[in-house]
Amino acid sequence: MGCTTLWGSPLSESVASDPPLRVWIVSDGKPGHVNQSLGLAEALARATPSEIRTLPALPAWRAWLAWWLKRSPGTALPSPDLIVGAGHATHLTLLAARRARGGRAVVLMKPSLPRRWFDLCILPRHDGIAADARTLVTEGALNRIRPAATRDARQGLLLIGGVSPHFEWHSDAIQLQIKSMLARTPETHWTLTTSRRTPAEFLAELPPSPNLTVVPHTATSPDWLPDRLARSGTVWVTPDSASMVFEALSAGADVGVFDLPVKPKSRVGQAIAQLADAQRITRFVTWCARGTLHPNLHPLAEADRCATWILEWLKNENRTN
Repeated sequence: MGCTTLWGSPLSESVASDPPLRVWIVSDGKPGHVNQSLGLAEALARATPSEIRTLPALPAWRAWLAWWLKRSPGTALPSPDLIVGAGHATHLTLLAARRARGGRAVVLMKPSLPRRWFDLCILPRHDGIAADARTLVTEGALNRIRPAATRDARQGLLLIGGVSPHFEWHSDAIQLQIKSMLARTPETHWTLTTSRRTPAEFLAELPPSPNLTVVPHTATSPDWLPDRLARSGTVWVTPDSASMVFEALSAGADVGVFDLPVKPKSRVGQAIAQLADAQRITRFVTWCARGTLHPNLHPLAEADRCATWILEWLKNENRTN
């Protein structure tokens, strides 16, 4: 059935009798999508006492049948206030659960079904959809990262992606940029990790360096990256790893982005360019000329902003109904 978590700060007696906000997360099992939904649910829980349940997305045919029969997963659970999902495979289950149990359906990222079928949509800017009364546009996908109170300026993190639809991957170009950066920052100890998209030969071709530790993604736990982001004063990311760029900005680190050729009409490429123009990130070529990164003076807190928006929307809906 999934996990149950009750979140929130200690309540006064006058408020403690109010039921918690019941949030169902519909999960397609993909870590990146679940991370977005949990980021929103946990932000809601920081704002108001909440009960969070995670339910599996149904196969498409079962979701259609559940919608038709007014049935949904979680039949033994109290009815939800919000049903949240990210990823196309969650959409039908979201709608079936709302039809059977009520609540409001909140979709993250541009849905494959008409947006008007959902109560609220939270979409990253690079999806190219304008905001309206039921649509909130965010800087990147949501995540669970929060700014760290302290970080070590001598600790750096290198996040390496790989082949993607948005940038032309060149291992040699990334290797040269890493080698140059390591040589120019001997006082910083760098930790490098890869992703599932990183070419298999990349690490074998990486030159050894006394100020570099390599941790392949296969050797990391789910908590490894948030922990490293919390410690690191500087994070460098390949531009194809857009979600990692936004996680680093949310963590409060100064963020650099390696240079790769962008493919034509890439919305992710445009998002990276907008961040560079706003001086939220520093491109490698700019760092080479300046020797410093733009400081991350205002870490992103998009999940908290979304939670505030949803709670205000619910308040207005309850007031008018």
